Amino acid sequence: MASITEPQPLDSALKAQSTRRDDGSMSAPPREAEAAPRSPASAISFAEALRVWLRVAVLSFGGPAGQIAVMHRILVEEKKWISESRFLHALNYCMLLPGPEAQQLATYIGWLLHRTRGGLVAGTLFVLPGFLSILALSILYAGFQTLLLVQAVFFGIKAAVLAVVIEAVLRIGRRVLRTLPMYGIAVTGFIAIFFFDVPFPVIVIAAAVIGFLGGRVDPTRFIVVKGHATKAEAEPAMVDRMLRAGGADHPRPTLARSVRVAATWLALWFVPLGALASAFGPHHVFTQVGIFFSKLAIVTFGGAYAVLTYMAQATVDRYGWLAPGEMLDGLGMAETTPGPLIQVVQFVGFMGAFRDPGTLDPYIAGVVASVVATWMTFVPCFLWIFLGAPYVEALRGNRALSAALSGITAAVVGVVLNLAVWFGLHVLFGEVNEFWIHGVRLRVPVWQTLDPGAVALAAGALIAMLRFHLGMIPTLAASAGLGALYFMLVV
Repeated sequence: MASITEPQPLDSALKAQSTRRDDGSMSAPPREAEAAPRSPASAISFAEALRVWLRVAVLSFGGPAGQIAVMHRILVEEKKWISESRFLHALNYCMLLPGPEAQQLATYIGWLLHRTRGGLVAGTLFVLPGFLSILALSILYAGFQTLLLVQAVFFGIKAAVLAVVIEAVLRIGRRVLRTLPMYGIAVTGFIAIFFFDVPFPVIVIAAAVIGFLGGRVDPTRFIVVKGHATKAEAEPAMVDRMLRAGGADHPRPTLARSVRVAATWLALWFVPLGALASAFGPHHVFTQVGIFFSKLAIVTFGGAYAVLTYMAQATVDRYGWLAPGEMLDGLGMAETTPGPLIQVVQFVGFMGAFRDPGTLDPYIAGVVASVVATWMTFVPCFLWIFLGAPYVEALRGNRALSAALSGITAAVVGVVLNLAVWFGLHVLFGEVNEFWIHGVRLRVPVWQTLDPGAVALAAGALIAMLRFHLGMIPTLAASAGLGALYFMLVV
């Protein structure tokens, strides 16, 4: 029989051999012949969780904000499976990580519910609908993008995507920029990346350090409080009762477990990459796609918006996988399909291999590269969650972590603003020149190439979303239709 002071995993709570009284003392374990009362955990069966994660996956439109809102409504308010405070604590950790925070949040909560298999199911289902949708759209795009109708539809989508990115800057800014230091971090982040091309990881590390140190000096100015108490806090949510039933407030991390998890997921991450290099050579497009998106998986702090500029520039200028402007087409696909926006990597991989298939059929090469890009992007997400979640549960309420998070989130506002400006220049103007003057980068549009149709569509989409609160999907659909009409009649 295990000691009552020994750490127990979450699933062991279902078979807890001791219970904690209200006064903190431990009751005697029940005899084996006696039937233990039904624990709160048993109310969440794996089959029921599977149905809920399918529902979340199908409804995961609207970018990270919409996806997180869907999970909050279903898991916190409707099902009462997880408390508000634990939900926000998990979200804070996921925002600190490279990669899509909404997918990682689903993985984290799935892990809380049913450990590794729960995290795998929740995280995989979150990606699967978008993967299938974008794969189909990529095939159509590669085969028929020269058709006038396809060009016309994506003309309107690009303008609407610009409005979506601007709305994202305003939304994140309202939530995060509440004090003068937070504004300072955001402005500094924008200037650093837009005018001086400072690498994003450097900006993230600097913001985390500033937030951490600032939180120690003046916590009221550097710690952003997210969310408010809800009815779910009135009584313990099921996850909280599950953990307490096991005699512990959270699953406790151990060195042996951490080594096992790291070894397993690092092998799943890098062994396929080594196999690609061995089978096709280090310079083949499959290997290059694997290497590039493995690197990107480490620096994608702040989600897709924060790294799209870097991704677009690298895949167009360095690798030649995309033509100028095609990143906006890929983002339009990701915006209009369920799943994380970073799934745009699949489109990038597909087009790169489609244009350089070697001896393979272009479509087969594109499908293989889609799988490689997706694998290298999301396998690290499972590593971060399965390795770090036990430690994060042990750090609930840690103010230093919250302060570092606030600094990073403020910097992300500046980086997303950089993305909005970059998108705006390339959507509204046919030609943009870039100059370097004394170490400062300047992007100057050629005003004669301003497209009035793109300006009108982007302005209309922005008004629809900000003034009339029209949803993203209807806005994109309307913009695509109007853009197609304008393109067919005028362009």
